[in-house]
Amino acid sequence: MAQITAALVKELREKTGAGMMDCKKALGECDGDIEASVDWLRTKGLAAAAKKAGRVAAEGLVGVAVEGTNGALVEINAETDFVARNETFQEFVKTAAKLALSVDGDVDGLKAAAYPGEDRTVEEQLTHLISTIGENMSIRRVANISVGTGVLAPYIHNALADGIGKIGVIVGLESEADAAQVGVIGKQLAMHVAAAKPQAVSRDDLDLEAAERERAVLTEQAKESGRPADIIEKMVDGRMRKFFEEVCLVDQTFVIDGETKVSDAVAAAGKEAGGDITVKGFEMFVLGDGIEKEEEDFAAEVAAVAGS
Repeated sequence: MAQITAALVKELREKTGAGMMDCKKALGECDGDIEASVDWLRTKGLAAAAKKAGRVAAEGLVGVAVEGTNGALVEINAETDFVARNETFQEFVKTAAKLALSVDGDVDGLKAAAYPGEDRTVEEQLTHLISTIGENMSIRRVANISVGTGVLAPYIHNALADGIGKIGVIVGLESEADAAQVGVIGKQLAMHVAAAKPQAVSRDDLDLEAAERERAVLTEQAKESGRPADIIEKMVDGRMRKFFEEVCLVDQTFVIDGETKVSDAVAAAGKEAGGDITVKGFEMFVLGDGIEKEEEDFAAEVAAVAGS
């Protein structure tokens, strides 16, 4: 029997796009013959993944996992919304989210993690899913959040099942107050973040460059009024306050009641819970955010076929 070397496995993997363990098994079944192994993988439906790698994957699911004071978010994309309703894919996203708890936001670290119950890594399991389901998929991003003493409050918007959906949020609250009561305001804040989509917790956390750029734009706009410099400065300060109210979580109007400022709502919740509550941070993934989707003109496609 031929020796199955790492170089052989690598060559077969590059030819087929199949997972490492699948390639190793194919070579073992075919006595080290590369071409026969390619055919073996094709008959098993495991060599098709590479052909699908060029397709845009902008659908899929966001997964959320929380264990104690550690939380993780993952976004795993597919080509169509149909795949998001596939139970096997859903289970993969849930498992990936749990594994992401220990990778500190590292996508490559998640891909290299051992997939439970299989002799494969997460990346190899995904390749297997691509071959089985027949669509390109990708692990797009991972985020982690933790608190020392307090509560992590997760929320999934448009949930298809527990812990998976189209928008995922985790809010971290530092507090020594009653955890159950802190969790109530935490859940409300997570829902608020999903709806209002703040850029940062507070002005101190906001990207300095973004704030300076906004001030520069507002200053130029105010100058067009022809007002004196001191009036222009007051105009800009007022408009910047409005800007902060739009992008900073604690400055926003709480969507739960439409009246209270978020910082005031958190302070009131702390009094009720018996201790101060501090919003340490939040993480939010919106499925497909920032991905340029291919627009298909079906009418034009039909016309082109008809005219050919």
